[in-house]
Amino acid sequence: MITTESTSRPFVTIASNGNVALQLDAPIAKGGGGDGFGAHELLEASVAVCINMAVRMYAVANGILLKGVRTQVELSRPDEATTRFNYSVQLEGELTPGQRAALYEAARSCPVRQTLSRRIEFKSTDEAPSQEI
Repeated sequence: MITTESTSRPFVTIASNGNVALQLDAPIAKGGGGDGFGAHELLEASVAVCINMAVRMYAVANGILLKGVRTQVELSRPDEATTRFNYSVQLEGELTPGQRAALYEAARSCPVRQTLSRRIEFKSTDEAPSQEI
């Protein structure tokens, strides 16, 4: 579970999982100071981190000598009905074509990607009757 708390600075928010905290802020164009990740950047980061970890976990589980992984993710909205996560994966190490293919497949099966590919609902647990957002 993630908990957020506002601060005295406009839009600066602290998010915590109970062990680690990070600072978020709205972009300057939206009235914030740009002093932290924006909300959509966290979505990009979630996908990028998941892909990176999934590739590394697969390599460890299968004895693949992977030296490193770099992932990049950018969210775009090509039309009103579509949200797209454009991503790239760079693999470091002396890998066979078969190992590279398996690692790219591991990237495609990361759990966050699977979650975001399903129907998503929002439900308030506040005392007030929930309303769809």
